[in-house]
Amino acid sequence: MNVLLRVNHLCVSFVVNGHARAAVEDLSFSVAAGQTLCIVGESGCGKSVTALSLMGLLPKQGASIDSGSIMFEGKDLVSMSEAERRHIRGARMAMIFQEPMTSLNPALTVGDQIAEGLIRHRGFRRPAARVRSIELLERVRIADAKRRFDEYPHKLSGGMRQRIMIAMALACEPKLLIADEPTTALDVTVQAQILELLKDLQEESGMAMILITHDLGVVAEVADEVLVMYAGAIVERAPAPVLFAQPQHPYTIGLLGAIPDLDARQSRLASIDGQVPQPHERGDGCSFASRCPFAVEQCWREAPSCRALAHDHDVACWRAPLTESMALAGLDIEEGAL
Repeated sequence: MNVLLRVNHLCVSFVVNGHARAAVEDLSFSVAAGQTLCIVGESGCGKSVTALSLMGLLPKQGASIDSGSIMFEGKDLVSMSEAERRHIRGARMAMIFQEPMTSLNPALTVGDQIAEGLIRHRGFRRPAARVRSIELLERVRIADAKRRFDEYPHKLSGGMRQRIMIAMALACEPKLLIADEPTTALDVTVQAQILELLKDLQEESGMAMILITHDLGVVAEVADEVLVMYAGAIVERAPAPVLFAQPQHPYTIGLLGAIPDLDARQSRLASIDGQVPQPHERGDGCSFASRCPFAVEQCWREAPSCRALAHDHDVACWRAPLTESMALAGLDIEEGAL
C-alpha cells in the first residue's frame, strides 16, 4: 500500500478563557493513494479541527498543535514553515469547505478564483489560466462554462457553488483532497450528483480523499475505510463493509441505530441521549460513558485506548468485542437501548 498521508499521535488544543483545552487527542491514521477515508461523528467531535490541522489552517491565535506529526509524501507538515505549507496547500493538498457561499470571495468572479491557483502554483499566464479554468468548469459539469466564468458567486445556486469549490480544489491536480461535509447544505438530488462527481473525478485522477461527514448514508456510498470520532478521539476504525456489518463501539452502534429504516416501520427514530462533552467536561474515564448503555465501573475510571480487535479493525472500548445480543440491543429501536 502506497501511504500518502500518515498522522501520528496528533494532539490539538485551543485556549479558552486562559486555559488550554484539548480538541483532538492522540489521533493516528493513514491514507493511501487512491483511497477514500471517511471521518464520521457528531458536531463537536473534532472532525473539522482535524481537517484544518492537516491543511495548516488552524487559527493563528489560540490554537496549536501540541504534539504529533503529519507526514505527507514523506515530509512532516507540522515542522514546516508557513511559506513551505503554502507551496503544498492548494497544489498537492486541497480542501472543499462545508459552506461554499462563505468560502468563495463575493468580490471576485468564480473564474478568477479558479484561475488564482493555476497562476500561483502552476505558473500559468492569465489567458491560459482562463482556458484551463473553463475546462475545469466543464469537467465539474457546469453548463455554459464560458458565461459562468465571469459570474459572481451570489448568482449561482448552492449546488453550482459547490461545483465551483470542487473545480478550485482540483485545479492543480492535488494528490489529496479533503472534503469537509461537502453536501450538508444541499438537497438530496444535488447531494447525489456531487458525490457521484467526486467519485468520478477521483477515479480519473487517482487522488486520495478524506471525506468528513455525519451522514452514514454518504459513508456507505463512497468510503473504503471509516474513522468514527467522539470527543476529539478515534473510537473505532474499520473498512466500511466491516463497520456496517460488525460495529463494535457503542457510539458506532448508536449512530447506525439512528438511521431511518422505512422498511422497518419504526414508531420513532432512535437517538443517543445526551451530547458530546465539552473539552473541560471530560473526566478521567471514557468520554462516552455518560451516554453508553453498556458502561461499567471501569469505564468511568479509565479511558480505553484504541486497540486491534481483528485485522484492520480497531476500537476504543473496555467492553469490546461486544456480544451479538449487545450489538442487536443497541440497534433495536423498539427496545430503546440507545
